[in-house]
Amino acid sequence: MDNRVYLVTGAAGFLGGTIVRQLIEEGKRVRAFVLAGDPAIKYIPQEAEVVEGDLTDIDSLEPLFAVEEDTHTVMLHIASFVSVKPDFDQRLIDINVGGCKNIIDLCLSHPECDKMVYCSSIGAIPETPMGTPISEVDYFDETKVVGWYSKSKAMASQEVLDAVHHRGLNACIVHPSGIMGPGDYAMGDITRTLIDILNGEMPSGVDGTFNIVDVRDLAQGCIAAVDKGRCGECYILANEVIAFRDFANMSIAERGGEPIKVFIPTNVAGVMGSIMEAASKFTGDEPLLTTFNIYNLARNNEFDTSKAREELGYTTRPYEETIHDMVTWLSEQGAFANEADTKSE
Repeated sequence: MDNRVYLVTGAAGFLGGTIVRQLIEEGKRVRAFVLAGDPAIKYIPQEAEVVEGDLTDIDSLEPLFAVEEDTHTVMLHIASFVSVKPDFDQRLIDINVGGCKNIIDLCLSHPECDKMVYCSSIGAIPETPMGTPISEVDYFDETKVVGWYSKSKAMASQEVLDAVHHRGLNACIVHPSGIMGPGDYAMGDITRTLIDILNGEMPSGVDGTFNIVDVRDLAQGCIAAVDKGRCGECYILANEVIAFRDFANMSIAERGGEPIKVFIPTNVAGVMGSIMEAASKFTGDEPLLTTFNIYNLARNNEFDTSKAREELGYTTRPYEETIHDMVTWLSEQGAFANEADTKSE
């Protein structure tokens, strides 16, 4: 539709920013919503119209939705408050749940808004036993997931489904796994871990697994959900499981360094994390390992993406390609120590 405007929240973030750039490259009209004063606003393409505000302030969201007559909009609600700690934080409820409810209300009060795509998380889906791939659910129970970030995403996901079933909202949900790739200007948790590995600051690792996807593939999946995602349906946007040792040593090989030789079993690492967490309460320092970090490496990280592949045309590129592009981009950002000596060819 030539008269469509794509509304994207979290447009200054890693995934949101990538979505905005892909839409602009496709010649789409984009309105980017960012938190007022966010320094990452400078990375948003000039072709996008920027609206500043706060998800928790519904009045500040109104200009995002306001368009001229005969113009239609679609909402990609990507923004959220992310926490790698399992503990309760009121911001998780205010931003992730309350902010999502505000977006739902405005989508419903603006008849020209044709569709909402909500970006949830694989953490909102209850874990299944090892060996059983995790697939989509049609009801979200925050008591069945671990950590308050996951709980908040489960709560918000159910708000979306309730609005679909009881209020006539046209919406679908996507569930990304971990995100990596070039363009992470905020230097998120996975990116910082990779930098530590390649700067030689991680002499040993934990022998667990995780599931991470190239941000460009996730962005394409989110955009595809606008037109292909069925109302009231959920889609897992994940990747193949990768062992942390493989991820670390593939990354090191990309730059020609020495592989990490020592990997600690997750059960041992869990004990170490408990001790470090206890010590941090007295020292005030952030623990190097936490029990929540270890849980995420020890848990079932196998997800069934067949529904997204069949219905959205979702695809994922090889880890090797993502790592190569990410290392190249980080090198260009000057993220590595001794860059002149170790820069990959």
